[in-house]
Amino acid sequence: MADASSGPYRLLFISNGYGEDSIAAEIIRRLPAGVIAEAYPTIGNGLAYAHICPVVGPRAQLASEGWRNVKGSLWRDLASGGLGTLVPGLRFGRRIRDHYDRIVVVGDLVGVAGSFISGIRGITYLDVYKTGYGSGYSAIDRWLIRRTAKTSFCRSQTLARSLSDDGIDAHFVGNVMMDTIPYGDYDLASRRAHPQAVALLPGSRQLTMESFALQVAALRQLPPEKRPDIFLAVAGSVAVEALARGSGLQMRGPMTGEAGDFGSLSDQDMTIHLSRGVTGNLLAAADVVLSQAGTATIQALGLGKPVVTFINPRDRSSRVRDESALFGEARMIVQPTPDAIALALERLLADPAERIRLGEIGKSRIGGSGAIHAIIDAILA
Repeated sequence: MADASSGPYRLLFISNGYGEDSIAAEIIRRLPAGVIAEAYPTIGNGLAYAHICPVVGPRAQLASEGWRNVKGSLWRDLASGGLGTLVPGLRFGRRIRDHYDRIVVVGDLVGVAGSFISGIRGITYLDVYKTGYGSGYSAIDRWLIRRTAKTSFCRSQTLARSLSDDGIDAHFVGNVMMDTIPYGDYDLASRRAHPQAVALLPGSRQLTMESFALQVAALRQLPPEKRPDIFLAVAGSVAVEALARGSGLQMRGPMTGEAGDFGSLSDQDMTIHLSRGVTGNLLAAADVVLSQAGTATIQALGLGKPVVTFINPRDRSSRVRDESALFGEARMIVQPTPDAIALALERLLADPAERIRLGEIGKSRIGGSGAIHAIIDAILA
């Protein structure tokens, strides 16, 4: 690593997906003055870092966008040229491995493996993938982390203990995802017309348009008098025009100067308010969340919001089992049909006691905030 005495303390954050980008961006935003941070989002456009820090390095544009919940996604990425994205990234890693005082990897073990192959050592590793309720670290995982990371942060005490028992400096200090929920300039109250609200989180990857179309079709099933206000969190990698085409709704541009305002999608029957970068605002107001997202689902559950989701036939059953073991009843899984989604949504909207019960389960399973302070201390140590 670079010699900190030669100038400002320099950090590089490596992340591999929109949710991971948003976590790293919030950590960077909270760093003390005088620390220089740059970001290397390995997949996608890295929009979460906009106005936060410079973005460096080559970025892969994979069909899956790194989303491994879908069966065969790795092989499809490789077959469509994914191997060609590895070499530029590894070359970049070798070139910059001595340019920073600390490199922070946020995501799964892919970033750790890339660091190891590039000759990068002494990283801080934030594992935001393994939950502690599914598969643990394999012998290969522990070997890789031990040789690459100075410090690791895990999502459960069980995971941290398994690494510590293998001689790795590993910690569980809370769920950093709950420290990195984005809030911003977006006035929901001025857009409210009904007693209840639902937040839509269709995701940020290859199935987003399909998921959103299903969510819209489900909302149309609700009787008009029972339909809530609808707010959609648009991920940074998603084009609003594509959402409009997929749902048959008309796009209207932002009507305010609010930073989070992305306009709306509407027709004579329905209006969906669009926002970006203010997921926390939406979740705070929502009574129920319809979600196909990754990180944002966890954040919704951690805030005590019941989540309705559907399993795509292409989803990996092992990942579904791991997530279900963690989320418990707080995440309701239904069939991927408008009728099934609408029925679950209508039942929850009509039962405040059940929403509270499921919300308490979610909060207890996900864990609280506060991890970000310990993580920043370790990064700067």
